[in-house]
Amino acid sequence: MKAFVFFFFHAALIISASAQENFTQAERYQSIVRIEVVSQTPDYQNPWNPGRFSSGIGSGFLIGDNQFLTNAHVVSNARRILITQPGSSRKHPARVVHIAHDCDLALLEVDDFSPFENYIHFKLDGVPPLESTVSAIGYPVGGDRISVTRGVVSRIDFRPYSHSRADSHLVIQIDAAINPGNSGGPVFLGENVVGVAFQGLRSADNTGYMIPTPVIKRFLKDIEDGKYDQYVELGASIFPLYNPAMRKALRLDQNSSGVLVSSVTPESATDGVLEPGDVLLSIDSHPIDQGGKINLDGERLELYEIAERKFAGDQIPITFLREGKSHQKNITLTTIPASRLYAITYGKRPRYYYHAGLVFQPLDLNLYAAKRFNSPRVRKIYQHYMDDGIFKERKDIIVLTQVFDDQITLHASKFKGAVLDSINGTRVSSLKQLSEVIDQSPESEEFLTFEFNGVHQPLVLPREKAKKASAQIMQTYGISKDRYLGN
Repeated sequence: MKAFVFFFFHAALIISASAQENFTQAERYQSIVRIEVVSQTPDYQNPWNPGRFSSGIGSGFLIGDNQFLTNAHVVSNARRILITQPGSSRKHPARVVHIAHDCDLALLEVDDFSPFENYIHFKLDGVPPLESTVSAIGYPVGGDRISVTRGVVSRIDFRPYSHSRADSHLVIQIDAAINPGNSGGPVFLGENVVGVAFQGLRSADNTGYMIPTPVIKRFLKDIEDGKYDQYVELGASIFPLYNPAMRKALRLDQNSSGVLVSSVTPESATDGVLEPGDVLLSIDSHPIDQGGKINLDGERLELYEIAERKFAGDQIPITFLREGKSHQKNITLTTIPASRLYAITYGKRPRYYYHAGLVFQPLDLNLYAAKRFNSPRVRKIYQHYMDDGIFKERKDIIVLTQVFDDQITLHASKFKGAVLDSINGTRVSSLKQLSEVIDQSPESEEFLTFEFNGVHQPLVLPREKAKKASAQIMQTYGISKDRYLGN
């Protein structure tokens, strides 16, 4: 996330002075709600534990019949959600209908919509122009009532979304004094919504960010079929071509456009089309400049913004140079589910498998953050999981995360933190397969032999003794269940 750190902030409504034309201020405020959430954070250190509870407050707003839009981070891991109208003490039970962690948006509904039936449904507009004067209206920390600050739309950019820690999308920077706290409310210019305020910048005063309407509209379009499918990806990494010597080596003149393709993700939209060393010249008929930007909607935006507004199955043309020769091909955009390994997971129990004092867990960002692995081999497999196509042979990167002390596990602690390769010669590619190999091991096999990546010595357990010791170790250390393999 470079040198800056994001934090979530209170922001509900951004509205210009001309927004009073058709609705009174009181009528507008009625459609902006306070969201109270009790959440449960999973325990990746001890995955059989239920995890800790916490509470928080967010904002949301009405966009349709029983449709309240808010941030995903407001309702992530929620166990209870209550919605309150301005000036009312009545709390309305609500639930998440759709949630998109990659773009930090969620849609809620209440059990009983009748109290909200006559309220305004806010409409979505376009991207606001630079230097638009706006007012941020929300529920800051330290009080229950709405407060107001003013600012200016100061930048339109492509930046990281801190909720998932893995995704970047279009954002709009606003120059407004917005306090940390509630998130998820609308951003208004005139009578229509132009964004959802969601995060701020600690290293700068009066700097906040909002999710613009192209991202919001894509989310709403995606869920029209009843489920959220996530963003598609090009699967190609690029490198700017500002360097004159590099451009000459690639047979480009100094005034031509294009960027260097540095890597291509296996099984992505560009796999089999682009190759490292190609020069990408245009995408979806938009010329790409030397820094990887295109003209779109009157703004200079990252070329990835083209894919940002598309869906799985959409085709787009690309033009590229290879060894000085120009090529034009169509690519079919697709999601890359395996890439979510690098994003924080919400709303799911941590998966694990326990046997005879050994705890195995599939590696993801949550586990990586909880365990802070220092093994170079674990880091290498994790970092190259997508680029090297490791995901094709390993659905899960299975790590031995805990070894409980017992006679059966003597000398096993030195394998802690290692990536499991195989058991009794069978290569293990998923947590489910791991459980099947151990549970279904035949009586003729006297030992369970675990082979770990980069470890020359195997871990060997006597099969029958390990099976008998497993329950006793569970009882000793308070392990309630021996597994959770997921749904």
